[in-house]
Amino acid sequence: MQDLNRHGAAGISPADALHRFLTSDPSTWDHLAPRVVRGVGQERLEGVVAATRELTGDITDVVDGPDGLVVRGTTGQVLAWATTDDDGVLIGLLIDGDPYKTPAFRVPPRVQPVLSTMVWTVLIAWGVAECWTAGTGSSWLTDLFGAATGYALFEGYGEPGSMRRWVRRSLEAGALPMLAAGYRVAHLPFGHSLPSTVLAAAVCAGVVWTLIRQRRYRWGTPLSAPLNFPLRGGTWYVGQGGGKGLNHHVALAEQRGALDILALDGPHGRKRPGGGVESYVIYGARLYAPCDGIVVSAADGLPDQEPGRIRFGPLYGNHVFIDSGRELVKMAHLRPGSVAVSTGQTVRAGQLIGEVGNSGNTTEPHLHLHAERDGVGLDLAFTDVGGYFHRGRVIRN
Repeated sequence: MQDLNRHGAAGISPADALHRFLTSDPSTWDHLAPRVVRGVGQERLEGVVAATRELTGDITDVVDGPDGLVVRGTTGQVLAWATTDDDGVLIGLLIDGDPYKTPAFRVPPRVQPVLSTMVWTVLIAWGVAECWTAGTGSSWLTDLFGAATGYALFEGYGEPGSMRRWVRRSLEAGALPMLAAGYRVAHLPFGHSLPSTVLAAAVCAGVVWTLIRQRRYRWGTPLSAPLNFPLRGGTWYVGQGGGKGLNHHVALAEQRGALDILALDGPHGRKRPGGGVESYVIYGARLYAPCDGIVVSAADGLPDQEPGRIRFGPLYGNHVFIDSGRELVKMAHLRPGSVAVSTGQTVRAGQLIGEVGNSGNTTEPHLHLHAERDGVGLDLAFTDVGGYFHRGRVIRN
């Protein structure tokens, strides 16, 4: 695959080439986008363009925006992705099937983790204040169970293991003054709010039980044989994995058992000081084939996304898909220029196939890994790493 950058040669940008294509007569498409026509088919392509015009009305222009190419018309707009060859001919095309609305406000990517930390800090401070101002022992217990529920949500449904160490430990240290408040309330009457205390305890127990259940969740569709873990020599962190609430992939049948894997580096968490994709610990990590098989799809050359933002484009970005003969194993979001295998090639387990990057539908560098059989996602298992793979799991190998 050629280098898929934002600007074509011959003075024709992908936006200009796409506008020219969408507003031209279909009889000229063999000249303007021959590879796209061959790959999609004339009839189907005409249907895609017709559906696009239903959303946009008469197409007026195509502009390059923060979220991707925007096809604008008289009644609406949609996102699109396109790439051209050196002559300005379209060689890749993808159009979103949903209307696009320009966001009224954007939170800068660097501010997002700061806001998250601030929210947790405020909640913990509120919990400390409630515990220390409790007028009875029962109200303190109620507040304490409420705080325990909050910490269960923080530890289980958040990703504290990927934070900088001092940030995580500072937030966790908020539990100490809450417990210490028990010394003060020991000299106060127990009070008459026992039902509230029981309710708070039941809610806390329910959250913890649900968390444990979702961490150990299995779909009941195992692999034919365990895979080799595709990353070596590091500390890896499962950012998405497990059941509902812990894994955003569960909404898609073929990806329901998928994992998103990050890397950790001591006190820095998943990201070292600095900016850009290179500051993420996992960026550039070598990726090895998890099984024997035939590469049924390999793509390279798509650019890395800016961390925190996603431009519309091919979902998997740079990727390698391996057919083991029993199931299809997919690895996505690879670094541009790193894919070391090609479609149709036979690979052996442990063979270098690429490096982790930030291409495709991703907000930060990570490895997306899943296996499917007949379009159904499978429960992952590895020969060299045991246990359950859930959000927050740390893997050392």
